[in-house]
Amino acid sequence: MKRFMILAAAGASFAALSVSPSLAQTAISSTTDLNVRAGPGSNFPIVGVLPTGDAATLDGCNDAGDWCRVTVEGTQGWASAQYLTTEVEGETVVVVQRRQAAPESIPVVTYEDEGGAGELAGAATGATIGALVGGPVGAAVGGGIGLVAGAAANPPEPRIEYVRSNPVDPVYLEGETVVGAGIPENVSLAAIPEYEYQYANVNGQQVLVDPTTRQIVYIVR
Repeated sequence: MKRFMILAAAGASFAALSVSPSLAQTAISSTTDLNVRAGPGSNFPIVGVLPTGDAATLDGCNDAGDWCRVTVEGTQGWASAQYLTTEVEGETVVVVQRRQAAPESIPVVTYEDEGGAGELAGAATGATIGALVGGPVGAAVGGGIGLVAGAAANPPEPRIEYVRSNPVDPVYLEGETVVGAGIPENVSLAAIPEYEYQYANVNGQQVLVDPTTRQIVYIVR
């Protein structure tokens, strides 16, 4: 069953990238349902989702090492490196850890926006107002694999439909939008009638948030 979900995006296309063909590709998986984007950053459109635990191929990472180009069933995009894991000598490691320990083991790929994928409207204007906090692995990579991300919600369809029917203005934060990531205090949350969770639009994606912990508990896809 094809689990990589390609999301329709008008005019979206992947940028041309360069990588040495002599370098072997690396098998990877994700610690969470992870967005795959048209470019190396949360300010690029979402073009797909890599489900938790599904296999993909690492083509390489950008020079900073925080975003990697991945290939899933023949489709290429970019994913946040801190949520990607791989096996090294029988041990599961986060991709950014492996790159730090052995930079030569992961090729550097260069993003060039030749396909016109571009940044999300508004994100390119310098409107980033903060950063998402942590997640299933998060920035504290040294903490290891499998950190608790917080309880994920299973919202009833009427609540999801309310969010879809009542969009709010997006805010742009550094980091990837994943279940378990924390929303900073300067981001306003909108109420959902007769429901414990609230919502926001983070990096162009509607999310449900626990107002007590300010953790993302559900992503509206």
